[in-house]
Amino acid sequence: MADSFTTTNRFFDNKHYPRGFSRHGDFTIKEAQLLERFGYAFNELDAGKRQPVTAEEQQFVAVCHGVREPVTEQEKVWAKYLVRTRRPKKFHTLSGGKPQADVVEDYTDSDD
Repeated sequence: MADSFTTTNRFFDNKHYPRGFSRHGDFTIKEAQLLERFGYAFNELDAGKRQPVTAEEQQFVAVCHGVREPVTEQEKVWAKYLVRTRRPKKFHTLSGGKPQADVVEDYTDSDD
């Protein structure tokens, strides 16, 4: 991996992880370090902005295109990152759905 994924840029995702990868809780410390150190290269390879140079990078691109399953730590952490950032956001409300109209009952107190 010495020649693979070389980059001088650190990777940060301020949109999805404004406090950093390690502080959010989705990734382990090791995964967060991998993303920060190599995420810029991962992103460029995934987007096609950078051509794979080594066999390891070619396998990584194959994982990004869905040709093969992730095997290495780098492939697994990038796949995990993509799942976390591309899934629709869930939100919870305190109401049970649509507001219901109040039903008014005719009540009479009679002993008929």
